[in-house]
Amino acid sequence: MCSLGKIKMTMSKSALLILAVLISMSSCNQETRMWDDLMQNGSSSFQEIMSNPDKYELQIIYTKLEKDSTESWLLYQDRFHVDTTKYFYPASTVKMPVAFLALERLNQLVREGYQVSKDTPLKIFRSRDSQSEVIADSSSITGYPSIGHYINKLFAVSDNDAYNRLYEFLGRDYINASLRSKKIFSNSRIVSRVGVSGFNYEENAYSNAIEFYSPDSILYRKEASQSTGNFLDRLSGDQKGKGYYIDGQEERVDKSFDMSEKNFINLVDLQESLQRIIIPEYYDEKERYDLSSSDYTFLKDALSNLPKTYSHPKYDTSYYYDSYVKFFMYGDTKKSIPTDIKIYNKVGYAYGTLTDCAFIEDKKNDIRFFLSATLLVNENEIFNDDDYEYDKGIAFLAELGRLIYAHEIKTIQ
Repeated sequence: MCSLGKIKMTMSKSALLILAVLISMSSCNQETRMWDDLMQNGSSSFQEIMSNPDKYELQIIYTKLEKDSTESWLLYQDRFHVDTTKYFYPASTVKMPVAFLALERLNQLVREGYQVSKDTPLKIFRSRDSQSEVIADSSSITGYPSIGHYINKLFAVSDNDAYNRLYEFLGRDYINASLRSKKIFSNSRIVSRVGVSGFNYEENAYSNAIEFYSPDSILYRKEASQSTGNFLDRLSGDQKGKGYYIDGQEERVDKSFDMSEKNFINLVDLQESLQRIIIPEYYDEKERYDLSSSDYTFLKDALSNLPKTYSHPKYDTSYYYDSYVKFFMYGDTKKSIPTDIKIYNKVGYAYGTLTDCAFIEDKKNDIRFFLSATLLVNENEIFNDDDYEYDKGIAFLAELGRLIYAHEIKTIQ
């Protein structure tokens, strides 16, 4: 196993790549001291997973933030077993960049002369048998759906329908072309809705017609469309396990589960998408999302708000507790998250794969760091049987977050 080591990320992309290769080569003979410390201080279950990264398909990226004398950001990064060519199922983490792009698209429409915003009510129409329409939304304060309301629900409790509606608003071609133009996506792809039946890869190419409207007029209409781009780069590890169940069927298929047509975001791209929201000034303007200062504020609130902070929708906090979608540090407890800790993140879990991508901030102790990790907990190697070791995996991610946080505390003492 090789760690990429500690990289001071303040130089050009090409220079950084050369330095990364040199550091990676020099560090392949030993793990960085930080990972050794984590192993020594972790529980036996934590050590067991860290010691078997291939078995658990474990990947971790830790990025420390500091500022120099000119108030410019300095990023120091360590990677553990990261492989951007290795497939893992990203589940709901794909919702994060789609939410960012939805606001970007609204800004583009405004510049084109359309009087729309994240709070403008909309209607979603059905143009194919697999699709469904939306006219009203009882969970919204207005009683109508909007882009802003969908984004809040998407981050608050990882609402699948909210993501699917944003996916339909943007379409597959726009999503992938926009992310690649920002130099975020390399071999990553967002090609489908999530958590809804009736959509295969081909059907997910079709997007619904959508209207934004005021009480007396249609402000903008997006016609139903079909995406034509091909984003299915072949990746290693996209044939998983030794068997799987087809949705709605009881008979097991005894061959590997084919994930070659499913969504994918490699861990580097995932964290890069979040970094562009938390520290946009670190990036060249053409590599940022096209967002206003108020957009960034709204997104940071959505990324960090807890279910209990919302009145629309009003969430049952006995089920949607603070750490419901915040695995790092607190995922293994239902206790309240301390108010001096803010976690801006998006998690994903499905098919036995758990992923979290987060920016963790403790202003009281002047601590700020990004942490992203993914692992597979599927001992029987059968997919779609709902028999996964999620508790074990979430406990690992919670402990990982606490150990990294303790490492941060130690460095400032």
